[in-house]
Amino acid sequence: MKWLSSLTNWYFSKKALPYWGLLFFDCLIVLFSGYVVYFLQLDGLSFMNEFWMVTFKLLNLLPFFILGFRMFHTYSGIIRYSSFVDLGHVVFANMLATIMSYLACLIADKTGLVSNTISLSLSESIGLFIVATLFMAILRVAVKILYDIFRQDSFTKRVFIYGVHAGGVGLAKSIQNQNPMQYKVVGFVTSDEYKYSEYLMGALVHHDSPRLVQHMKDERAEILIVSPLEAEYFRTREDLINDLIANNIKIMMIPQAEEWNGQTTLQHQYLQEVDIEDLLPRNKIEVNMDAIGQLLTGKVIMITGAAGSIGSEMVRQIAVYNPSEMVLIDQAETPMHEVRLMMERDFPNITSFTIVTSITDQKHMEKIFNDHRPDYVFHAAAYKHVPMMEDNPGQAVHNNIYGTHVIADLAVKYGTKKFVMISTDKAVNPTNVMGCSKRICEIYCQSLNKTISEGTCPIAVADGVEKPITQFVTTRFGNVLGSNGSVIPIFKEQIKKGGPVTVTHPNIIRYFMLIPEACKLVLEAGTMGMGGEIFVFDMGKPVRIADLAMRMIKLSGAKNVEIKYTGLRDGEKLYEEVLSDMESTKPTIHPKIMIASVREYDYNIVCADENRLIEAAEKFDDMNIVKIMKEIVPEYKSNCSKFCVLDNKDKVE
Repeated sequence: MKWLSSLTNWYFSKKALPYWGLLFFDCLIVLFSGYVVYFLQLDGLSFMNEFWMVTFKLLNLLPFFILGFRMFHTYSGIIRYSSFVDLGHVVFANMLATIMSYLACLIADKTGLVSNTISLSLSESIGLFIVATLFMAILRVAVKILYDIFRQDSFTKRVFIYGVHAGGVGLAKSIQNQNPMQYKVVGFVTSDEYKYSEYLMGALVHHDSPRLVQHMKDERAEILIVSPLEAEYFRTREDLINDLIANNIKIMMIPQAEEWNGQTTLQHQYLQEVDIEDLLPRNKIEVNMDAIGQLLTGKVIMITGAAGSIGSEMVRQIAVYNPSEMVLIDQAETPMHEVRLMMERDFPNITSFTIVTSITDQKHMEKIFNDHRPDYVFHAAAYKHVPMMEDNPGQAVHNNIYGTHVIADLAVKYGTKKFVMISTDKAVNPTNVMGCSKRICEIYCQSLNKTISEGTCPIAVADGVEKPITQFVTTRFGNVLGSNGSVIPIFKEQIKKGGPVTVTHPNIIRYFMLIPEACKLVLEAGTMGMGGEIFVFDMGKPVRIADLAMRMIKLSGAKNVEIKYTGLRDGEKLYEEVLSDMESTKPTIHPKIMIASVREYDYNIVCADENRLIEAAEKFDDMNIVKIMKEIVPEYKSNCSKFCVLDNKDKVE
């Protein structure tokens, strides 16, 4: 009887004890189901007369059911989380127990081992299986329903889920299992016409139509949760988004950093109330990760401007590919300290050097290049704020133009394989000093690359470089969401203070891209570039800044916050471009990246013009500095600036 002792000890162990209650109830259900079956077969008086014999028969059958429960673990799950899988286990356990008990009774009856008073007929077996299975299923469903009812309280929010496929269903299942109950799913939303008016997980499926918000009001739903599989399409539904915001219905999504890969289990804990960045229309960026990994793994990578919005994200994305060294350069001490801490925390196995210096310090930069010999340089360092550079053109020339000249020449001298310069859409038909300075940087890098490809590079001759190998690639894109000084953080702070929210012009528009997306495209362009290209990115649909401000105010829930129009700032224009009138594009293997066909410049002329410009910058004569910039870039026409007089036009108010 050792096996019986072991079985008993297991059932009553501390580990098994929490499940003993469910096993006990299932056994009671088997007994009760047997009584029901025999009561229906016999009249009431006969049943009472044979009650103890029936009880004795059922007790003899009970071990077969316990064995079935053990084999299919019907008592091991948490009953309040029961699913169709659990009900299936109950069916199979009872089926196995019924078959075993019937066969055992049949064999015992044929062999005469026991009295026929405990034999089991086929009809009794089938009846016992049906009734026991039904009652066990009712028990589990009832407990689950009662659990869901009693979990709800005044804090439980009624929600709709936008999406009826894997993403939406996954979120709904996660919500069902939450404890305490934060949300209750009362409806689904689909853009598929054929699914309209169907039910999913007990909730009605509604069509994405102008009446959707009214349907949500009818169901007293306070929140719309967007499935990650529908997020891209949902962002294009501007009318719906505006309607939801206007009716104080919250929108919740999974942030892009946690975006679902379609493989792992969806968790509602990732959901966050949307910020304005989550609602701007954009397409998901796909890049060739394998090609980028082959390019950067085991290489020495230098990133200038490493503490900035773009530069710090480049650091994070490149570190993933395990370069042998990362040389990180910026002149901002505190942000660089944060980069150092991030590298120590997130990438402790990568050798990194956080160097506080300016790219214009030629002697220091030469020592850095000599010590580390970078294979790839990502040049993100630049002064970028338009009004500041409009007031300080000499610094724009010194940092942006001269600094780029310094590190570009050093890249050639020390055998850097590829130099990727990050430019801006403000370099196209520039209307301000900052944009023009970046255009001049583009011109220098492209003309230097041309001398290398033609075998006439003067740097090689001057520094004894046998054969320059550096390929210069330029990338252009517009505003990035969340960058330092961008409109969204400014608007948030203004709303927090009660307004007004300041917009320069009611018709001003801008292109926006998320910082991680922009950096992915920079890496992709750097991978495919062969030297001399200016890559421009598809920035998607432009956004009207006044609409952006209005939506942010509504999302915040703030009342009586006004929008104030202040007029275009110095050097600002109503809309940005990614190509000038003289340029066209050629496609690449990536649908979001094009190559700009731009005018070529002679390297010697470019150097002469830059030297003249740098000399002027050292004298801090703003008018003369900008005059020379306009001579180098004839398409540079100032707007809303004191430099408009150089274009022989009146200042625009």
